[in-house]
This record gives sequence, structure tokens and C-alpha cells, in this order.
Amino acid sequence: MKKPRPVRISYFVWIAAFAVLYGIYAAYGLPHVIWSYGFQLAGTNDRWDFAARRYTRCTFVGPYGQFVIYPGDGKCPWFVLRRSSDAGGGQ
Repeated sequence: MKKPRPVRISYFVWIAAFAVLYGIYAAYGLPHVIWSYGFQLAGTNDRWDFAARRYTRCTFVGPYGQFVIYPGDGKCPWFVLRRSSDAGGGQ
């Protein structure tokens, strides 16, 4: 009869996964998704031509509330990572 091993390395894999997730949270923050935006049309005046839009304001919401950024390149990301210390003002 084979003796059972009381402790296996595979029992502690969740600790490594938790440590990685906590490291990402500590370094970058929590995700905030885009809620609304403002844009200007460039070139054609077709408002459904998404490639012709130049975004001027992006509002994000998430665990630390909402905040607004004003992109210089005219593009809004779908989500951003934000820390609680960054949540006070916009970029």
C-alpha cells in the first residue's frame, strides 16, 4: 500500500496565482472601462465612420469612481488601469 503524501506542491499553486494578481493590482491598479466620450469629425462628416473620429474627451468608470481624460492623440482606450492614489484627478 502506498503512503499518501500529506503536502504536495500542487496544493500551493493558488498562492502563486494570487501573488501574481496582487502584484498586478499593486503595480498598475484596477480596471476602469470607458463610459462616454466626445469627438470631432475629421474629413468626412459621416458620424458612423469611426475611423474619421478624433476623440476629445474620454470618461471612465470603475471601482475608484469616474474620471475624465483628454487624449492628445485623439484615441480613447476601451479600459485603463488606475490606482486609488491616481483616482483624484484626470490625466
